[in-house]
Amino acid sequence: MSDPSPKASLRPAADPTICIVGGAGHVGLPLALVLASKGHSVRIYDLNREVLKRIQDGVMPFAEADAEPLLHQALAANRLSFSSSADSIAGVPTVIVTIGTPVDEFMNPETRVIKQWADESLPYLSPGQLLVLRSTIYPGTTQWLESYLAKRGKEVLLAYCPERIVQGFAVRELQTLPQIVSGMTAAAADAAAAIFSSIAPQIVRLAPIEAEFAKLFTNAHRYIEFAIANQFYMIANSAGVDYNRVLEGLKTNYPRAKGMPTAGLSAGPCLVKDTMQLAAFSQNQFPLGHAAMLVNEGLVLYLVEEMKRKYPLSEIVVGLLGMAFKADCDDTRSSLSYKLKKLLKLVAAEVLTTDPYVTTDPELVPVDEVVKRSDLLVLCTPHTVYRQLDRRNKPMIDVWGFWRTSQAEGRPVDVVV
Repeated sequence: MSDPSPKASLRPAADPTICIVGGAGHVGLPLALVLASKGHSVRIYDLNREVLKRIQDGVMPFAEADAEPLLHQALAANRLSFSSSADSIAGVPTVIVTIGTPVDEFMNPETRVIKQWADESLPYLSPGQLLVLRSTIYPGTTQWLESYLAKRGKEVLLAYCPERIVQGFAVRELQTLPQIVSGMTAAAADAAAAIFSSIAPQIVRLAPIEAEFAKLFTNAHRYIEFAIANQFYMIANSAGVDYNRVLEGLKTNYPRAKGMPTAGLSAGPCLVKDTMQLAAFSQNQFPLGHAAMLVNEGLVLYLVEEMKRKYPLSEIVVGLLGMAFKADCDDTRSSLSYKLKKLLKLVAAEVLTTDPYVTTDPELVPVDEVVKRSDLLVLCTPHTVYRQLDRRNKPMIDVWGFWRTSQAEGRPVDVVV
């Protein structure tokens, strides 16, 4: 949740059956909309009153496929209410908390975030209330929270049901992917399963610690996969070989290599954070996770060194295409594009940036201007709209292999993002 704004008049709270804490964010809002579409009455609780007002006015605060029609339907059916007050959870049968566990500047988990929310919420929790943790949490947090609340006289039904969606497609995936459900008691698990079975096609039961590991293992696995691809790219490129040509060749009609990804700037708000949480939990006995971070974060350093070797950077303008952390997305959180920008500003004559989706960066300029003024272009984020971009034959660094064509068919090669 964000800092509150004193502006904006919020719709008076109705009598919801579900309150989503942090409900205006990337995890909470799509869930609220899907639940509302299934007939639930949902209260969205978030400290950012300005964003709440936008949602109340029928405007999505971020890009999310299929979300806006559901928002309009939910508002028309009066299934959404909004609040920025901590007492929003009082008396609501089900409270879903979308506050996760971030990491600090030393890559250690910030578990105090959950404790802070619990302390603020103690006066408003009631016996038998279903409390669902939804975002990534440090292993053991669910059990700790149950004990912490019980010692303070709060006997709630506590569950952990991790979100498993790809940002930007949450509305679709919430309704098509199995939902992992865990609870500190059978009653808690049953109550949570009843909620999520109304939107998900399948419920998978695990113990809380198992569910916590399932969430972290999934993201760490993806992050390591991307690191393998990036390491292969650097090895091949240093040998003067086109990694993406090798990748296409080895994947052609070879099922065991089907899922091997392209190289690219692998970042965002979840993958590295969750990988480092596993490392912290294992007392830093997770060398694969640390190696993945060094490779993925190091790709940016490698690219800068390659540019310094091939181009007179101090004399040229470098244009960065795409500043969001992944394709067809407007979210810049932890985007490696900004790390690349920061490094290039130390050595290049000028660095220009553009992104068709990002609206929060005042330094962005139109893509045509970036292409026109730049001497060297770098594809940071392979947005689909760039497929037809007129690059004016400018030199281009395309780690993703986005503009390559198939060796066999002369057609564009899809990028795995």
